[in-house]
Amino acid sequence: MMTTETLTVAGLRTIAARHSAPKLNVIILHGYSMSPEDLSPFAHAIKTSANFFLPCAPFEATPQGHSWWPVDPIARAKRDGRDLANIYPEERDVSRRLLVSYCKAVRELGSELPLLVCGFSQGGMLTCDAILCEGLEVDGLALLSASRIAFDEWQQMAPRLRGRPTLISHGMHDPVVPFAAGEALRDFAIHCGALVTWIPFDGEHQVPLQVWRALRSFCDTLTSDSRA
Repeated sequence: MMTTETLTVAGLRTIAARHSAPKLNVIILHGYSMSPEDLSPFAHAIKTSANFFLPCAPFEATPQGHSWWPVDPIARAKRDGRDLANIYPEERDVSRRLLVSYCKAVRELGSELPLLVCGFSQGGMLTCDAILCEGLEVDGLALLSASRIAFDEWQQMAPRLRGRPTLISHGMHDPVVPFAAGEALRDFAIHCGALVTWIPFDGEHQVPLQVWRALRSFCDTLTSDSRA
């Protein structure tokens, strides 16, 4: 059984879906021009013993929703279909620190539970950026339809991914973040020594049922019982 409420966690409006007997805390970061409401139905549909926290990103996006850092829509249109490894988004340091504070607050709500951070698209980029550049400590990460960013900085911090359970998924026909970018992210994580589960799928920039099923299995491997 789950109960859902809207609250503020570490200064961010949050949809919280809490399980009656949780074994895991899961933070889900939405993508560019999205909101927590876009992904909140999955907290119930995934059917795993976890608390889900879905924060709203701090910046307004065009044409709607929010983002983890501002994006110039003209520049974004020009680079569609390209790997983002060589971009250095402004304000990403702000969202990195916000995510670190947010994870700390969530851990305080359930300090004995493992923590999984899952990010879609820009949310996935932020997740990996915070782990590498801020030393964010998590028990697992899931990067859905994401890409490398600021790659020369990431390479210097590569050991911080070593041994981390990591799920990476990507659509083979993604028109927003190309499949090759997902493969490059996968290869980087493997090179870092992360414990990678790779889920390619026949689709576009989305989170299909195949990925949610894989995420449910991934959650189950991180529960307190399986880690004991």
